[in-house]
Amino acid sequence: MLILAAVLLFANALFNAVVWPRFYPRIANDPRARDEQGARTAFYRVHVVLITIALVLAAASVVGGILILL
Repeated sequence: MLILAAVLLFANALFNAVVWPRFYPRIANDPRARDEQGARTAFYRVHVVLITIALVLAAASVVGGILILL
């Protein structure tokens, strides 16, 4: 059962590390990411926070998976 938990944590980490960063260029180039003066908008900041949280969770999943296997 512990092996299954570790595998699921590693799969979660892999998914988050592969999928979420690919959204960043799309968000950065989206017209909603900047206002008329060129400043970053809440749209941009919210999505960067979501991507950051996903990557932190990926790192935590890797650590958790390693700890389970030890």
